[in-house]
Amino acid sequence: MKTIGIFIFDDVEELDFVGPYEVFTMINEISESKGDAPYVEVTLISETGGDITGRKGMRVGAHKSMSDIEKLDVVLIPGGQGSRQQLNNRAVLDWLIALAPECEWVTSVCTGAFILAKAGLTQGKRITTHRENFDEFKQLGLAGVLIPHVRYVCDDTLVTSAGVSAGIDMSLWITGQMFTQKLARQVQRAMQYEPAPPYAAEV
Repeated sequence: MKTIGIFIFDDVEELDFVGPYEVFTMINEISESKGDAPYVEVTLISETGGDITGRKGMRVGAHKSMSDIEKLDVVLIPGGQGSRQQLNNRAVLDWLIALAPECEWVTSVCTGAFILAKAGLTQGKRITTHRENFDEFKQLGLAGVLIPHVRYVCDDTLVTSAGVSAGIDMSLWITGQMFTQKLARQVQRAMQYEPAPPYAAEV
């Protein structure tokens, strides 16, 4: 069974973690439909194990605290306004530094890449983040080769994604890498994930 941990914190952008959570938990919906045991264990992790409040006011309870987690196959760091506070949170950074070497995949959504960078995990790596935060990333002196105009970027075991909904695409891709493309397509179909925005995003 693959272990997937999603770190959450106050002022996190809700869809940054809820989107990937939906993808990864849907994997077990597929396994259950086949009569198989669960393929994954998905855990929401906060620093202390307590509840958090997202940027838009969603209150969410964590399953575990950082101290409960010593090893993961996948760690995902979402972004949002609250990611800036985590840049100076030594406990979080040290936890990631200790955790990352044993992970199959170290991932982020949006400005979660800032946290990975502050922990020294993006040095010399090709990465992305929300397109409106490229300048801020550079101004903070964070390390990483920013790639524009992409939904997600994979560099070895590091996978970073752009803003908000791009985390869903990244999580589906990771599902295909951990298991099979067929399973990833089944997850995508089960979610009815067929993006067709009614308006063009550019203004």
